[in-house]
Amino acid sequence: MSFRERTVGRVTVYDVDGQLIVGNRHELKRMVLDALEGGARRFVIDFSRTGYIDSSGLGVLITLSKEIRAQGGDLRLASLNRDLTRLFELTKLDTFFRICDDLGEALEE
Repeated sequence: MSFRERTVGRVTVYDVDGQLIVGNRHELKRMVLDALEGGARRFVIDFSRTGYIDSSGLGVLITLSKEIRAQGGDLRLASLNRDLTRLFELTKLDTFFRICDDLGEALEE
């Protein structure tokens, strides 16, 4: 499990490789909040290589979204597989987050 941070234009992108779970959620949170504090305002979390998100992972995504919005920023989620898409639908979080089919769509203005 690992996270990778990269910049594409003016967007900070995080690749989640593996799972977003109780054991690693704080690492992602720290990375995103550090970038927000450093002045970044546009974020994409790319789940193209993610197989599972537990409830604590969902919780950290909600926390990050609220913090980013409070500072005038934007968070988008990209490339959810079928199971993750279903998870967001069942929890109604698909109405809370901007979910994009792929990274290209997420990077659009």
